[in-house]
Amino acid sequence: MALKTILHLSDLPNLDHVPEIYSTCFSKGLDLNRASSFRIPKFMVIGHRGHGMNILQSSDSRMKAIKENSILSFNSAAKFPLDFIEFDVQVTKDDCPVIFHDDFILTEENGTIFEKKVTELCLAEFLCYGPQKETGKEGKCLYRKTKDGKFVKWNVETDDSLCTLQDAFQKVEPSLGFNIELKFDDFAVYQQDHLLHILQVILQVVFEFARERPIIFSTFQPDAAQLVRKLQNNYPVYFLTEGGASIYYDVRRNSLGEAMKVCLEGGLQGIVSEIKGVFKDPGAVPKIKDSNLSLLTYGKLNNVPEAVHMQYLMGIDGVIVDFVEEISQTVDDMIKPAKEMTTEGKGESEANSKLQFSQKELSFLLKLIPELIQF
Repeated sequence: MALKTILHLSDLPNLDHVPEIYSTCFSKGLDLNRASSFRIPKFMVIGHRGHGMNILQSSDSRMKAIKENSILSFNSAAKFPLDFIEFDVQVTKDDCPVIFHDDFILTEENGTIFEKKVTELCLAEFLCYGPQKETGKEGKCLYRKTKDGKFVKWNVETDDSLCTLQDAFQKVEPSLGFNIELKFDDFAVYQQDHLLHILQVILQVVFEFARERPIIFSTFQPDAAQLVRKLQNNYPVYFLTEGGASIYYDVRRNSLGEAMKVCLEGGLQGIVSEIKGVFKDPGAVPKIKDSNLSLLTYGKLNNVPEAVHMQYLMGIDGVIVDFVEEISQTVDDMIKPAKEMTTEGKGESEANSKLQFSQKELSFLLKLIPELIQF
């Protein structure tokens, strides 16, 4: 495994004199100073890559319904009671933030599969892949590589063209929040000035087009997370972690405990963890909450209603899901009884209504999850 990037904010040049746009406008009047402790007001449901990620080899038709990370996917998700959609942003060679998950874009020419790194394409090249907006124009066929190394055509039931971050701001329902994942290659080593430049390019678009839209930044890159927090105080920044599901050279990525350190040292607002990492270490949840950090989760288990309900009981702040219709309904059904109890005077608050199980009982339920749900 290639060495992971380990940069330190103290080494970055001129961060005390960043451009004025990064320190002026506040979103919704929120003071995101660490001293004021950013809080999520309710249990949130976030659409993964919009309406849900694509798994082309899946037998579940929902995983191939709509092209992920597309305007169509985002607006389809907006039809359901979601708080945010999550999507991945990279920057092209000519400094345009685009929305695409994979590090490499794959196509077929004369029977041979070719791959090109997204960040090494100019915008015009990037937009040549997949369906085209211009009538009569045909784009290059997109492929994806499966975990077992096979190449499959990126065929979905309802396709859509690739898009930019600016497109998303201008064409997606404005009340829908954006969880912008700042995407970096796990196997690349980034020079300090390059990392800073990429973040500034993305922030320029956000500040120009976000208006009143709620925004959350997140990233697996620890230094990028701390840097984007230092570059602006408008929007909360979350550190993404697999919680130990995979091991990286950079130890900051290997556990919930290390993720807490990254957040507290950099003044971040929260953690987004693979849910398996949380279920394997449930004792980390109260520690995270006691540190005034928010906790969101992602992963396939978040498509299972029982697993989502468990997280609600544990005090987790929200889930990133693929099955947006089913899980948003599940969450609505969970929260309604709590609100009704509060309205009728049968409970002190929605927050207290979560405390229906003792820690011992929750621990027992957590041990049952691997048996009740197929990982």
